[in-house]
Amino acid sequence: GDPVYLATPTRPKVFAILAEPPGAAQGGAVIVHGLGVHPDWGVNGALRARLVDAGFVTLSVQMPVLAADATRDAYPSTLPEASERIAAAIRFMRSKNVRKIAIVSHSYGATMVNAYLARPDALAVDAWVSIGMFGVFDAKPKEPVLDIVAEHDAHEVRADWKRRTREAPSDSCSRQLSVEGTDHFFDNRQARLAGNVLLWERGTRTLR
Repeated sequence: GDPVYLATPTRPKVFAILAEPPGAAQGGAVIVHGLGVHPDWGVNGALRARLVDAGFVTLSVQMPVLAADATRDAYPSTLPEASERIAAAIRFMRSKNVRKIAIVSHSYGATMVNAYLARPDALAVDAWVSIGMFGVFDAKPKEPVLDIVAEHDAHEVRADWKRRTREAPSDSCSRQLSVEGTDHFFDNRQARLAGNVLLWERGTRTLR
């Protein structure tokens, strides 16, 4: 991928990694990472690379990061700035004439997307892939959702995933999925995780 910089109301330059397939794109995905890492870290890097190989434009965005010893309890203060970055990423993808756009988010990145999509001024997207999200939906999703959890994820994450069953969108595309044999970071199941995302997209055609 290539480095690009997004402008937001509070920061003139936000780092992101853009990767484009060699042929005509089938759609696009904004990749939102979790707490304290970076756009090419672990599962985020694996997802963006595999989605590009499958024909999707990907834009993996640097989200706000606090001090190394900051806990998850400190991160709600970053949600307004995170929303600005997500909106800037969607606008950038639209400027590239990407016809359909999904957000693929992991861990606290999914919490950031959850907060953004609940805002009345949120830009519409065509699908949302939430991976290992803490909490319930801040608002009933307006877009199809693939809600993924790891078999050996944190107890809190799995409990929240079950709670979200009652709040899932009522469309025929949304799904919940548990990936077996792995934990919150999907280190040994990244190919399977990406494959499940692509199978969902192809089955529902949410991005075509």
